[in-house]
Amino acid sequence: MTYLLVYLFVINVITFIYMGIDKRKAKKHAFRIPEKVLLSLSFLGGSLGTLIAMFCFHHKTQKAVFKYGVPILLITNFFMIFYILTRYY
Repeated sequence: MTYLLVYLFVINVITFIYMGIDKRKAKKHAFRIPEKVLLSLSFLGGSLGTLIAMFCFHHKTQKAVFKYGVPILLITNFFMIFYILTRYY
C-alpha cells in the first residue's frame, strides 16, 4: 500500500508541474507540452494533479477534453485505486 501511495503522490506532483510548465510556455508562445502527454499522465493516476493545476493555473479549463475528461479520469482513477486496495490489501 505504501508503494501505491508514493506512486500516486509522485505522479500527481509530476502532472501538476507539467501543467504549470505548459501554462508558462503558453504565455511565452514557446513549444508546448502535447495534450496527449498531459492526458496520459492523468490516465496513469495523475488526474487529481491535473484538476488542481487546471484551477491553480487557470489552464486548459475551456478545452472540453480537459473540462469533462479529467473529472471522468479522476473518478476512474478512484475506482481503480479502490479496486486495487480491496483486492490486494
